[in-house]
Amino acid sequence: MGKPKKFNRTSLPRKQQVRIRKDVNNYVAADDDELSKQLFGTSLNLSEESGSSGESEPEHSSFDDSPGTISAAFPVAMWDVEQCDPKRCTGRKLARHNLVKLLRLGQRFGGLVLTPVGELCVSPKDRLTLIDHGAAVVDCSWAKLEETPFGRMKAGYPRLLPYLVAANPVNYGKPCKLSCVEALAAVFYICGFKDLAQSYLSKFKWGKTFITLNFELLEKYSSSSSSEEILRIQNEYLAEAEEEKLHRG
Repeated sequence: MGKPKKFNRTSLPRKQQVRIRKDVNNYVAADDDELSKQLFGTSLNLSEESGSSGESEPEHSSFDDSPGTISAAFPVAMWDVEQCDPKRCTGRKLARHNLVKLLRLGQRFGGLVLTPVGELCVSPKDRLTLIDHGAAVVDCSWAKLEETPFGRMKAGYPRLLPYLVAANPVNYGKPCKLSCVEALAAVFYICGFKDLAQSYLSKFKWGKTFITLNFELLEKYSSSSSSEEILRIQNEYLAEAEEEKLHRG
């Protein structure tokens, strides 16, 4: 697949530029607890409404059923706690096309699992674990986080995602409010499976925008050596965003 163009905010319509700047500024201004929540949220289906999915949109307008999908050579799975409409969930769509396996509550997954109970960010150091054991996400609503039985989702290697910007239509431009397919694609990309990340995203008509928006960060994350270095890259990026905000006055 061709190399995505580096994201340039000025190439976007003015309204989208303003929205992204505003959300980045809100993120860097958050206190430690809120920062932790947003980091945790990158592995979840973030919904502001308790009865709907934060990644919802009409199915016929979002899924690209074109051929040419690259299949993962390792397990890709998801726990679905049924807090959103299955017809509108990106994870469910992937499952219907045999790109994600649905897990039962109580079922153990021995690979990388994006979950709030993780303590480390996923990094290229996790590549061998991904190859040997795969990756899984939790599809739930942020509004129902306290109701989500994370204790019944046994993870071999719990992980968090670093700062990234959502491209899904509902949360476009918002920091960390990723859909399931975006979260999985981020794991693949950071661990060196860039073509696989683009393949999963290509099943959604808006999917390639995720890499376009995050290209600079994803490249830096995928070139890092550890979770600690990824956090340093993330914090430097956020510090620069804060400095830009102060300069704008």
